[in-house]
Amino acid sequence: MQQRGSRHGERGVTIRVMSASPGFDVAAVLGHVGIPGLAPFVAVGLFFAGIGAAIGVYWSSGHPRPAIRRAGRVGFGALALGCLVLATVVPFLIHATPLLNRPTSSARLQFVSPRAGEVIEGDPATASVELRLDGGKIVPTSSLHLVPNEGHIHLYLDGALLSMTGLDTQIIVLPGLHTLRAEFVAIDHGPFRPPVVAVVTFRVRT
Repeated sequence: MQQRGSRHGERGVTIRVMSASPGFDVAAVLGHVGIPGLAPFVAVGLFFAGIGAAIGVYWSSGHPRPAIRRAGRVGFGALALGCLVLATVVPFLIHATPLLNRPTSSARLQFVSPRAGEVIEGDPATASVELRLDGGKIVPTSSLHLVPNEGHIHLYLDGALLSMTGLDTQIIVLPGLHTLRAEFVAIDHGPFRPPVVAVVTFRVRT
């Protein structure tokens, strides 16, 4: 059985994950949802316009009058081709391709807690996670308009995405050796180049 709660602090959203094993926090993801921009909507509209024009080619091909058949094939065919080509090109023209050109960041990220090699007792144990971000700013929503040094924090526990939070949170972990990895990512949730990452290893024992 899992219980989840959250509070808002000065440094970001703090999410308490009450679980015997690491899990993905849906509320944290929903809190980052933003509007992707105009390009995807334009591209989808052009795609459906191209499909409509292709249907026009099919319709005109069955018309009894030869002149209309020829004009329909040429006109609707050119329109269909143009729409489908534009639907592919428009996102590139509006720069809605965040993966092609990753931004850089001068921000630095480090763990304040837990400390490297720290031993936490419990079965399971509550671990307080606190991060320090210098030169960067945490923003609440996602966007394809990338701004250097603005973004989100992704927190991984033993290689699994645990949450998308602010700079502090609490997690419950089982006994054993664990590795926390935090990454300051751009506002589209993609990495900076080079990545802004902090890693710490700690142990939980009974």
